[in-house]
Amino acid sequence: MSTPDRSIEQCVGPDLENIEVMRNHSVLFRAECKRLIQDTDKACKRMQNDDNKQLDQRVRDIQFLKKELELKLEEIILEIYVLIELQRRVGKALGACREPLRVTVVCLEERMKRVPPERLHDEVDRELLRERGVIEGVASLLHRVAEQITEQIRLNRSIKYHLEQDLKEKFAAQCIDNSCALMTAHSTNNQQRPKNTQTLLQSFTVTPEQWENISDINMAKAEQQQVNSLSLRAMVESLLEQTLADMQKQFQATTETFQLNVQEIKSAKELMEDQLAKILFEFASEQRTREDLQVAVSDSEHVLSLAQARLVLRRQRPGKEQCHDPAQNQLLAEVQQLNVHINRLREAASRSEEQQRALVRCQLELQENIERKGSSLYIDEVVCAQHREPIIIHNF
Repeated sequence: MSTPDRSIEQCVGPDLENIEVMRNHSVLFRAECKRLIQDTDKACKRMQNDDNKQLDQRVRDIQFLKKELELKLEEIILEIYVLIELQRRVGKALGACREPLRVTVVCLEERMKRVPPERLHDEVDRELLRERGVIEGVASLLHRVAEQITEQIRLNRSIKYHLEQDLKEKFAAQCIDNSCALMTAHSTNNQQRPKNTQTLLQSFTVTPEQWENISDINMAKAEQQQVNSLSLRAMVESLLEQTLADMQKQFQATTETFQLNVQEIKSAKELMEDQLAKILFEFASEQRTREDLQVAVSDSEHVLSLAQARLVLRRQRPGKEQCHDPAQNQLLAEVQQLNVHINRLREAASRSEEQQRALVRCQLELQENIERKGSSLYIDEVVCAQHREPIIIHNF
């Protein structure tokens, strides 16, 4: 290129049109950037506002569930306390069965000490055996009920634990969401931001429906355990009332049987004592009769001896004078009649002695029976009564 051409280019200078275009582009870009900043600021404020609204709603949802959970927790805790008190009553009822059962067994053992003729399987024994069966049945039933209450308390404590854990997690979530609601763009400068947002999103594996269902399931379980507890308590209350009535009824029946048996023994004993008194009186009378017979025999023998002496003496009469005169005939008849009377008197005395021996046997038998009745009466009226008297079956 020649020297004149270079001079023309130098005189022309920069491309003003291009510069103007570039300036206009810059102005437009700045305007666009300003709008972008404004739009972004508006979007950020809108999203922050939406975030705050969602967080506030979430906190309200958590507070609502917390109130429901707290109500269920209070109810289940109260139910646990009620069941513990009921368990104490059942334990007290079990303890109340021990002494009546011991007394019943002691009474059966004491009655076995009666002498063999009196050791009968009578109505008192049957009532005592029924009483033992009733008490043992009540104790066994109460033991099973105590186990059921223990198991229900365990289930209630288990659901209490889950409710408390749920409340603990809800409280932690509420605190976190409250903190999130209070956070600003400037308050996060010093906090570490997650590098991978996708990984953060994948960590949320529980859907809102699942989150709500967890508490619903816990509350449903709590309600079911409450229903079970109420049903169990109603059953136990009815059982305590029925078993108390059964024990009181059987104890009263046994006591009345004891009293009736004591009256029967007393009546039999009094009857035998009355018979014994009559036997003793009869024995004394028979003894006097026997003595009278012996005296009569002795007197008759004296009279017989007199008649025989007269006959012997009359044989000494001279031969011609020994005739059967009326006097001789009278003496012979007298001797014969006296022998008959004496034999009868001796037979009567012998029968009187046999009668006395029979009366002695009756006396001994009555005395033995009276002694046996007295022993049985002492066992039932004194020994067993002393054991049973302190027993009072109170309300469980």
